[in-house]
Amino acid sequence: MTRYTGIIDRYRPYLPLAPETEAVSLCEGNTPLIECQHLPKVLGLELRLFLKFEGLNPTGSFKDRGMTMAVTKAREEGSEMIICASTGNTSAAAAAYAARAGMRAFVVIPEGKIALGKLSQAMMHGALVLQIRGNFDAGMRIVQEVAQTEPITLVNSVNPYRLQGQKTAAYEIIEALGGAPDYHALPVGNAGNITAHWVGYCEASDGRADPAQSLTEACKFCDGQCPYGHGGPGKRPKMLGFQAAGSAPFMAGEFIREPETIATAIRIGHPMSWHQAHAVVRESGGWFAAHSDAEILEAQRWLAQHEGVFCEPASATSVAGVVAAARAGKIEA
Repeated sequence: MTRYTGIIDRYRPYLPLAPETEAVSLCEGNTPLIECQHLPKVLGLELRLFLKFEGLNPTGSFKDRGMTMAVTKAREEGSEMIICASTGNTSAAAAAYAARAGMRAFVVIPEGKIALGKLSQAMMHGALVLQIRGNFDAGMRIVQEVAQTEPITLVNSVNPYRLQGQKTAAYEIIEALGGAPDYHALPVGNAGNITAHWVGYCEASDGRADPAQSLTEACKFCDGQCPYGHGGPGKRPKMLGFQAAGSAPFMAGEFIREPETIATAIRIGHPMSWHQAHAVVRESGGWFAAHSDAEILEAQRWLAQHEGVFCEPASATSVAGVVAAARAGKIEA
């Protein structure tokens, strides 16, 4: 039996890395797709519901998929330092992979309302953590300016290699189900993950990437001619992006100056993948929706009590969205 060594080794032919580049990996990916056994029945829903349990990644979130690519590419290009803004998950992933690569990590966090467990991870991994007055969006402006003027690599989801790593979750889902699902629901904050999954589904819709096929506006590598190809004729899901009601710029149709929600991981008013996420929903025939903190916490409790799966509020947002959409008849069994 071959030992699993991470998403880069598993999917290298479909990732923008030189063949000789050594992966900076913590064996991320290969997470289980858990079918809900009780929740649909309890809620009276006639559908099969699967949970991609990304909390089993090395630092506890899907950000590890993107960070292995971003840090590997940064080291490949000779960078010795990385920087990010974060409310929690990104800081833990950036710090861990920087430590693995022998690089220095700098993390900018907003004042208050951060995931303290994730912050403690970043500090234990040796990152230099800087707290600012303001929210995540203010932090993003700072790190973007620093990355433009200093020899340091920005590893937030504006880094296109982040999304290349995160698209591998779609590959795994297709492999587990034997094809794409009918719908794929994700929480939306910075909107990089819904974008990455759509890119992955488009690439894998004919089994594997075909450069002769058409492009998707969601892929940042699609500039005239993309080497990865996105137009296979196979099935793709409708992509559903769910936000917290107090932090829902996609529902408002504009950026939000002071987003507010208990789901700190998606407390973002100025999503960096704004245009790409709109393209995802348009191309897939999906939609955006928003739900209250009370609905989000109820969904979190449902998962814990009926399925034995514990997740943070941001992750539960997608379940709240699926339940509401199914009850409204928007999701067809």
